[in-house]
Amino acid sequence: MGSPSLSPQLRDALSILARDLRHVFGTRLHSVVAYGLHRKSHDDDLLHTLALVDRVTFDDIAACAPEADKWERRGLAVPLLISRDEFVRTLDVFPVEYDAIIRDHAIVDGHSAFDGIRVNELDLRRGIELQAKSHLIHLREGFLESGRDSGRVARLIAASAPAFRRLLANIARLNGRMPDSDEGIADAAAEQVGVDRAMVREVFASAVSATPAVDPSALLSRYVAGAEQVWQYVDGWRHR
Repeated sequence: MGSPSLSPQLRDALSILARDLRHVFGTRLHSVVAYGLHRKSHDDDLLHTLALVDRVTFDDIAACAPEADKWERRGLAVPLLISRDEFVRTLDVFPVEYDAIIRDHAIVDGHSAFDGIRVNELDLRRGIELQAKSHLIHLREGFLESGRDSGRVARLIAASAPAFRRLLANIARLNGRMPDSDEGIADAAAEQVGVDRAMVREVFASAVSATPAVDPSALLSRYVAGAEQVWQYVDGWRHR
């Protein structure tokens, strides 16, 4: 496992995790991977991992549970424990999540985890369309609930920005790109979907800025229009 984006501390933590899981699962452990490496942008984010095994029993979970606090203290989220058969059979259920793991992971222990496994393109499109439509509905409902109070509108924009970032990154991935910065995601969205690049940047910035927009309702109006455009794009997406 040789990803240059991981600190020595995280590398040590992953080695300990793999050792602990190997102790529990033995030869039933196929692979341990770290994933979401391009999306881990903050030092206080926990790194996500997945372990593919032959099967998962309650006794396995009970054996792992006492180690969970130790893993978290070392910067790791609780690992996703799943059998390889379960993973393959639910590719159509979690297409967006599984495709992200397959495309953005590093092997920690074991052999190549996803040889011969891929998410169907149409399943991925449907999953992203669900994200897009849900996001649009959330923005509309949030504005109604805000009563047009500028503070509440600003908080709605800020709170929704991470989900918007993930949505646009997923669309870029659908088109074969994996931008690893806010600028790259905004550029891809403007080029592929045609949304206003400046609006995307303002929404992203709202998640980290303590100062709300002078008129957040004006930004939200542009944001909702952009979200509608994103949904329409995904709804009509065909392989390019």
